[in-house]
Amino acid sequence: MNKPILEVNNLHVCYGKVEALHGASIRVQPGQIVTVIGPNGAGKSTMLSAIMGALPSSGDVTFLGHDLAGVEIERRVGRGMSLVPETRELFGSMSIADNLLLGSYRRYRAREADYADQMDYVFQLFPRLKERYKQEARTLSGGERQMLAVGRALMGKPKLLMLDEPSLGLAPRITKDIFHIIDRLRETGMATLLIEQNARAALQVADYGYVLETGDMVLEGVASELAKNPKVIETYLGFAKKPEEQPASVS
Repeated sequence: MNKPILEVNNLHVCYGKVEALHGASIRVQPGQIVTVIGPNGAGKSTMLSAIMGALPSSGDVTFLGHDLAGVEIERRVGRGMSLVPETRELFGSMSIADNLLLGSYRRYRAREADYADQMDYVFQLFPRLKERYKQEARTLSGGERQMLAVGRALMGKPKLLMLDEPSLGLAPRITKDIFHIIDRLRETGMATLLIEQNARAALQVADYGYVLETGDMVLEGVASELAKNPKVIETYLGFAKKPEEQPASVS
């Protein structure tokens, strides 16, 4: 097996005297989609922020074989890491096209002649953005805003895309569309780390999965096998949901 593109070992994060993450360890292989599922407040977003360098932490984070200790966020981005936060953090008064171009700013500063070459690919993934490319981001629906946030990240040609709760607040139909796009990202060979509460959809699209509960990794395994685990079925997939409450399928 290839060396992991991302390897996290014994990661601890504290908020004051409260430890929010207790020695979490994960691995992401090149081209792989890895998901971390768990309830709200389990520490999933905290883990992503620590990996990105936005939160102080202890433990080892290795990206492309390099230890990231002391490496600033900007340099992590420059090395090929990209995080789409659950808040999306778009520039509302700017157009869709300009928000996308901001995603390639690192490549522009590096004087890459083809820094905007991902624009056509993003519009192919998200035709709705192409139709509205002159619109201000603040006029978009929740689903369109999520599409724009993912598209902006893709403009930088990341080697690892980290998605924090991409289905949060979205209607089931839009959630299904978003997960189809995540699945299609395999075409690029890019690795994806997906943080999700929608366990059913996440495990359908992922290659490998982890379950995080109250700061502890309690389960891990091949996603298709994890979806058959009795604890996962009982806690996260459920048995008797009403049709309108069923998580979106990506099949």
